[in-house]
Amino acid sequence: MSSSPAYRLLHELDDRFDQLMQAIEQAVSLYETQPLPMWRFDGLSDPGWLRRALLDMWHQQAQDGRETRNYIGVIAADEALLEAFHDVNHAKQAISDWLRHIKQAHPTALSEARQRLPRRHPDLDSVLRQSGLARLHLKQCWRLIPLAEAPVARIRFAWYTSGRSIKRISVQEAEQKLLQLDTDAPHVRIQLRKLASLPSQEVLAQVQNQAPLMRANLFYTEPLADGHTRRALNVAMPLVVPAPEGRLPDIKTPPQTAPIARTRAKRRDEKLESEVFLPSLRVFRYR
Repeated sequence: MSSSPAYRLLHELDDRFDQLMQAIEQAVSLYETQPLPMWRFDGLSDPGWLRRALLDMWHQQAQDGRETRNYIGVIAADEALLEAFHDVNHAKQAISDWLRHIKQAHPTALSEARQRLPRRHPDLDSVLRQSGLARLHLKQCWRLIPLAEAPVARIRFAWYTSGRSIKRISVQEAEQKLLQLDTDAPHVRIQLRKLASLPSQEVLAQVQNQAPLMRANLFYTEPLADGHTRRALNVAMPLVVPAPEGRLPDIKTPPQTAPIARTRAKRRDEKLESEVFLPSLRVFRYR
């Protein structure tokens, strides 16, 4: 398959995107014909919210490509709606798998994919053009809807603000990144001198702080088959829970905005120095 021309890969992606749109339409239509209990974190009530949440798959102007928009809520679903949401997730996973394949086989085709997929659906393309939004946000396209695997008695939502990603880089890689900046600037020259004082084999850490996340702690009505009674997961999309009795679980909500400080204490075994070594690159030394 890796030898397939790019247009064949994109044609298959078109088909998978069509299947996703069909699955979303089926799930949303099913919900709208017989609305089941829903809770929204923002406290608002809007029958079109679920449709917007599932169809929000494009970049806004000046949006960081790593960022995604959140639609936090809880939906009490019957068996038919649960199955429809499972179908949406299967379609999303199929797109994610195929995008990964395209990235490996024809990386340059991803840009074309962002442009062509919305044009296959007039309603979506119209919204994009009216809003000045042209590119599909691939991550928002394939991110899954969180589904609870069993009925839930209560849910405790909480902000998680201590997340960060750490990438190990070499002294040589850090130097190349600094040289791409304005090397006439005094602060860059200072950092280059500091870097030159390190052993060439030393490994450094480049840190990227992540946006606050909403975490849902689920407490099941009955223990699962494996004995677990609760589960924690990050949520950015409506959380769907099985509700045989048609009721929402008890929900504990956090403040509307995330706390500024970290929500958990620093680990005593944290391996990075507390002071940043190369501020322009957010690079730290290991202890």
